[in-house]
Amino acid sequence: MRTAALAACLLAVSARADVALPALFGPHCVLQRGPRVPIWGQAAPHEPVTVSIGGQSVQAEADDRGRWRTALDLADAGPGPFELVVTGRNRLVVPDVAIGEVWVCSGQSNMDWSVARTRGAAATIAASANPDLRVFTPVRQFSDHPLDSIEGQWQRAGPDATGGFPAVGYWFGRDVQAALHRPVGLVHLSWGGSPVESWTSQAALDTDPELKAGAARVLAQYRQYQKDLRAYVAAYDAWEKAYWRQGPAPADPRQFAAPDASTEGWQPVSLPGSLGESGLPDAGAVWLRRTFTITPQMAIGPLFINLGILRDFDSFYVNGVKVGETSPQTGGAASPRTYYMEVNAVRPGPVTLALRLVAPAGGAAVMGPDTAFNIDTVTLAGTWLAKPEYALPELSADGRAAYPAPMAAAPYPFRVPTWLFNGMIHPALGYAMRGVVWYQGEDNAPRAFQYRKAFPLMIEDWRRRWGEGAFPFYFCQLPKFGPVAAQPQDSLWAELREAQTRTLALPHTGEAVLIDLGEPGDIHPRNKIPVGDRLARLALARTYGMKIVDSGPVFAGMTVEGDALRIRFRHTEGGLVVHALPSSYRPMTVVALTRPLVLPAPDSQVQGFAVCGPDRRWVWADATIDGSDVVVRAPGIAHPQAVRYAWADSPVCNLFNGAGLPAAPFRTDDYPGLSDAVKFGFTP
Repeated sequence: MRTAALAACLLAVSARADVALPALFGPHCVLQRGPRVPIWGQAAPHEPVTVSIGGQSVQAEADDRGRWRTALDLADAGPGPFELVVTGRNRLVVPDVAIGEVWVCSGQSNMDWSVARTRGAAATIAASANPDLRVFTPVRQFSDHPLDSIEGQWQRAGPDATGGFPAVGYWFGRDVQAALHRPVGLVHLSWGGSPVESWTSQAALDTDPELKAGAARVLAQYRQYQKDLRAYVAAYDAWEKAYWRQGPAPADPRQFAAPDASTEGWQPVSLPGSLGESGLPDAGAVWLRRTFTITPQMAIGPLFINLGILRDFDSFYVNGVKVGETSPQTGGAASPRTYYMEVNAVRPGPVTLALRLVAPAGGAAVMGPDTAFNIDTVTLAGTWLAKPEYALPELSADGRAAYPAPMAAAPYPFRVPTWLFNGMIHPALGYAMRGVVWYQGEDNAPRAFQYRKAFPLMIEDWRRRWGEGAFPFYFCQLPKFGPVAAQPQDSLWAELREAQTRTLALPHTGEAVLIDLGEPGDIHPRNKIPVGDRLARLALARTYGMKIVDSGPVFAGMTVEGDALRIRFRHTEGGLVVHALPSSYRPMTVVALTRPLVLPAPDSQVQGFAVCGPDRRWVWADATIDGSDVVVRAPGIAHPQAVRYAWADSPVCNLFNGAGLPAAPFRTDDYPGLSDAVKFGFTP
């Protein structure tokens, strides 16, 4: 999980160097412009250390454990670049150090999503040369205890590096750098599929009895799985030996999986289906392969490979490169098989897929169903070529009865509470920065009600520990994802968005509303430019004091007027406007399929409003703009009680202000939601 490559580079000045710096202070780093910029590192115990940059020098002395810390005053420093020089018994020189604005980019996969995976990536990357925009990319790590260091490297934006930058961070940083005309550094600390509790310290979780108990349950489940896996491996090894099911040593996979491997003697087989029924060994190891065409849209990546249900163990190869496997030693064979390839693993055009299926107890099969046997929704069902690697004799009835049932997939360690805080955040604490931009919440949607306290708890936890006070914290509200509902209904994603909005009660926070963005069929929308732009607007307006519009319309109050509701808004700069909606939409931009867009209220000026009466039965409403208000009424609702706007997984809505920013989803009721009773502590 960790590498010493950059540390070795910094220490190469002397094979016996005593003074060392964390990777965060490596070549091309950006230091925050400000009066107190901490610098720290290692040296011999009690060794005097001098840190110099731009004509300024400060001193420190290492403690009994060789740890030292000091601070620079960079309030009036120019942008550089400078050399950062650290001198003790040896002398370290860090080249190309810029001084400007540092922002932490964190969250789950939509923050981790790289520029190379986005719409228009090729043109963006080709035109991205900018030595004043830099990103620190770490070697990702998790830990059951707080770590003090994290490896990684700084890179400057340019055609050779920008493809790997976090896309939201890149567009945010590009806009901020262009507006301020000073260097911007992004410290990228993200992990796909991570809940907010993984990013929160144990001490913070312990302050809330409910979250503390949930964290304890998740950790207990993780540890129990490791214990069960050890027992399963022992039982499987014993069974394998008792019934002579080891098989020969695995063959060289290149002779089966390489694109140029001969297919002479291979036989066609229809998948999904049973291999034994096709005349192949029912027990043993069988290779399956076929050619698949990667379209330019799919090559945006990553490619999600769904193999459906496999009875036993497998290894999957693309162009001869293994992209995933299950085995008795790793567990997971009892789970549906999903692997993925990074964007740089494939190019548009034909690729060779190869699946090695191992069935030690017999019953070799790819069980499907067809809908779960695909790559990014493109079916893999049909004719494959098959060749046995080895066959095992028929297993006795006693052997079949004694076969240890394969285990389900292991819990993900990056979903264990506190482990990402320990591995990713704790090593960076104290690195001088301006603020945080955050994109996360998808993983917490099933527990949206609890997110109301878990998310603010994490923000306050970071602020207490970072040493920068109540720094700015700007976050993305979740965009569209999920089916477009024909009728008003409850929604976990709407509840999560509401929990995010409630977090604005914390000072120095801001929310980038994305309800006009997203893809109903893809949790990773490919257009990240407006996401970065809206986060940058928040930073430029609220942190740097620029006179720009940073918010769309926000609910400000409601008045009952007979059979109508008058909704008041603030942040209506340029007036309330509606944006025209298309007649169709694409659930996933990487798939050409389109679907008709059915308007909830076809005769309404504004789409997306629903009202209910005393019976709490929600119906779509007609809505009309009246100055800075919207007047809402619905046929059959004589006494409206409450209103909701854009309250759905993928709402059809079109209210904006004159600056082109969307109105934030809201509701005026406090009726029970889908997530109210769902608490932290389920199996990760």
